[in-house]
Amino acid sequence: MTTNGTPQGKPDVQTLRADIEQTRAELGETVQALAAKADVKARAKEQVEHTKQKVRDQVALATGRAKETATHYGHTVAEQAQGTTERVKRNPVPIAAVAAAAVALVAILVVIRRRR
Repeated sequence: MTTNGTPQGKPDVQTLRADIEQTRAELGETVQALAAKADVKARAKEQVEHTKQKVRDQVALATGRAKETATHYGHTVAEQAQGTTERVKRNPVPIAAVAAAAVALVAILVVIRRRR
């Protein structure tokens, strides 16, 4: 018995050719994959680019965190300075006493230096 002009159980020429073409295509893909793995220079370049990008991402993240921290502490320092300014305005005597002591110290140092 025959099916489509071929004996039963035997593939026709077109089927064989299609199988051969498919095998060639698969073999070509396999060869390309092996060639890519064997291309050490290209793989090294890819790894370098990957590492560069990873470092860029980490730098961007660290920069963002540093900016946030600086902003936070900048506001904190400004608030503390404002509080100190208000305390000095309410009670200027301690600041005046420190200033007077500094002037006295400078005067004493000038007198000692002139005696030499």
